[in-house]
Amino acid sequence: MKMVWGAPERNKGPILEVLRGVLGERGVMLEVSSGSGQHAVFFAEGLPGWVVQPSDVSEENLGSIGAWVREWGEGSGRLRGPLRLDVRAAEWEGVGEVDAIFNANMVHIAPWACAEGLMRGAGRHLRAGGVLVMYGPFKVGGEHTAYSNEAFDADLQSRDPSWGVRDLEQITALAAAAGLCLESRRPMPANNQTLIFRRPG
Repeated sequence: MKMVWGAPERNKGPILEVLRGVLGERGVMLEVSSGSGQHAVFFAEGLPGWVVQPSDVSEENLGSIGAWVREWGEGSGRLRGPLRLDVRAAEWEGVGEVDAIFNANMVHIAPWACAEGLMRGAGRHLRAGGVLVMYGPFKVGGEHTAYSNEAFDADLQSRDPSWGVRDLEQITALAAAAGLCLESRRPMPANNQTLIFRRPG
């Protein structure tokens, strides 16, 4: 069943503008943890030179993504059917080499092992010169960038101690271990940020 979530509707426009600024004219982009599927469709519409590959680990989410893809037109070749992908897996079956990886709002609502898996996978699958784009709330220098993020962090940890708003520096260290360099950090609406990591090439 196709799901519609409020957060993707609010943030998809600003995220697309960032993607247009950092991506080349064409390529293949893997979206990790696509959720409802709203981002994948919006990016396929807004990035005409790109093929978008959505993915998720949740069967419910995969069903919603599939519904969005069918409605938009899977036959176009620019929006692929969803892959079942657990970022912690040693191999990301069906992915191959990609020019970009996009991930929104996952690492804080998942165990730290998922952040580690995301970076390892990006190191394996990004082509030279490719980018990993991450969107969400992050701490900087161990401090929250807004009181609302601090409250959100406390709420996350009350629900699951393995969750929480992550430190930019820890994420950057994971990226470096996977061969990726932090290229830029962009402030976004609602006290979120976009991090752009690039694999040298």
